[in-house]
Amino acid sequence: MGEEEFCVVCGATGRPLVDGVCAPCAAERTRLVWARRQNVVTICPHCGAREIGSHWERPGSSRILGSEDLVPFLEMNPEVGLRRVRWEETAATPNQRELLGTAHVVFRGVPRDVEVPMTVRIVSKSCPDCSRKSGRYYTAIIQLRGGEDDRGERAAELRDRLEAIWGELLREARPDSRKALSWTEELPEGWDCYFTATLPARSLAKLAKQRYGIAVKESSSLAGRKYGQEVYRVTFCLRFPRGIGPKSAPASRRPVEEMEQ
Repeated sequence: MGEEEFCVVCGATGRPLVDGVCAPCAAERTRLVWARRQNVVTICPHCGAREIGSHWERPGSSRILGSEDLVPFLEMNPEVGLRRVRWEETAATPNQRELLGTAHVVFRGVPRDVEVPMTVRIVSKSCPDCSRKSGRYYTAIIQLRGGEDDRGERAAELRDRLEAIWGELLREARPDSRKALSWTEELPEGWDCYFTATLPARSLAKLAKQRYGIAVKESSSLAGRKYGQEVYRVTFCLRFPRGIGPKSAPASRRPVEEMEQ
């Protein structure tokens, strides 16, 4: 009867061996998980979005670094399976964070915790959307108005009614329409809502027409030239006759045709 194989490092028997070494001993002698040397997270100081390559992601995120920011900076041995990482901030300056990650991994079938120190440099940079908004850039306006033939509705009551309708529309709107909204202005006759992109504004105008069965008028004006092409600003005038309010619509509604281009 032959002798039982044993780990040449610790002498243990009954364990799977690779090149004569058991998994726990191999883990002690192998680099399992480590952080890259240069780690940079670019964050928009206004909305918290992150710059990933040539585009921006996760607007509305916290400025606190989380796993989504940090895990991409980890590198691993091909035999390691990463389960989760717990992060602890050990030091901080305005532009740099020192962190210690505890990575829960599996190496050759054996669970193990590995400590991973990491240094991350933080760069503050305005994303394109926030840059446009801070510069009062816009390509489209949605005008919220009362009915053309309405009489007797006080200006303050009209604005309150339109504001409530607008809030309902925004809750139902697609995320890109809400994101493109830059700012609103209160006027005696209603509200003007400014957008950094035209297609989301048009989509929201169509939603208003479908939701309330109202008239929508679209017009455009030349705003200048960019890259040799003419640039237009588009205005959508939405009229809500007196009696139309949140969660209300005409009693009889016919199928809504596509808004005229």
